[in-house]
Amino acid sequence: MTALPDSMTAIEISTPGGPEVLTAVSRPLPQPGMGELLIEVAAAGVNRPDMLQRQGFYAPPPGASDLPGLEIAGRVVGLGFGAHGFKIGDEVCALLAGGGYAQYATAPAVQCLPVPKGLSLVEAASLPETFFTVYTNLVDRGHFKFGDTVLIHGGTSGIGVAAIQMAHALGGKVYATAGSFDKAHACESLGALRGINYQLEDFVEQVKTLTHGHGADIILDMVGGDYVQRNINCAAVDGRIVNIAFLHGARVEIDLNLVMRKRLVLTGSTLRPRSVEEKGAIARELHKRIWPLIERGSIKPVVFKTFPLAQAAEAHRLMQSSTHIGKIVLTE
Repeated sequence: MTALPDSMTAIEISTPGGPEVLTAVSRPLPQPGMGELLIEVAAAGVNRPDMLQRQGFYAPPPGASDLPGLEIAGRVVGLGFGAHGFKIGDEVCALLAGGGYAQYATAPAVQCLPVPKGLSLVEAASLPETFFTVYTNLVDRGHFKFGDTVLIHGGTSGIGVAAIQMAHALGGKVYATAGSFDKAHACESLGALRGINYQLEDFVEQVKTLTHGHGADIILDMVGGDYVQRNINCAAVDGRIVNIAFLHGARVEIDLNLVMRKRLVLTGSTLRPRSVEEKGAIARELHKRIWPLIERGSIKPVVFKTFPLAQAAEAHRLMQSSTHIGKIVLTE
């Protein structure tokens, strides 16, 4: 086996700010702790929480790396004491609490998954953060069941692309919002029955019309703000509204009378601060229920563009533009 280097290139946040604060530096090679794998990173997904961390709004949880990067794919090159399920040389993708923008990273073995058969490492790197997030919110928080009508906001984001495909593959009737007719059509190509252009169409009226008055059984919302009351308005009786972000603001005023009359559940979650045990449980469910769908081609990674690690700032600029459809990935 090739000897490991003592140091690596990593992208750190020099100070809170714009994409230009992402700086290439030399860091000591991380060492795997108990139950962890050391992974030589081939690719790392770029996500909106990385942008929030760069701006100073989303600090890593205690004990996590200060480097951005919540998902990677690569080859196992080291095993911490008590790490099980993988061996040196295995190709894996992993959910991290931080540290993915680097040549090497550590991850709890229980948060790692084998690269699905037929996928490249770049494609695999686009999976963990979005698929862990979507699964736990759609299934655990949203109590998804076969035949549910699901409304997904931000349908062409990384989260949206995964959510449309997952809900469709599990037997849901999916609708999605997006910012143009081209993006709405992209949602339909991924499995949505109808993409709704929120710039020119009222998604509340569209959902009511398209579902013949039934409304949405589950709404996955990353917008918050003024969308919250509108979600309540178009939710079905016994509907579940799940917030996973709040781009339009976290503080809202709602009509509780309608919540009570419809018997709605308003819930949400964050992934990064959750325990290793909780994330490991999600990983096991993904491996059992979702990985076979990926390997059969029922769900396909959508990678919009890749950038070399050294061009992380350019990747962030593209994400800020919101012109992409799917995931942005950093490579070696």
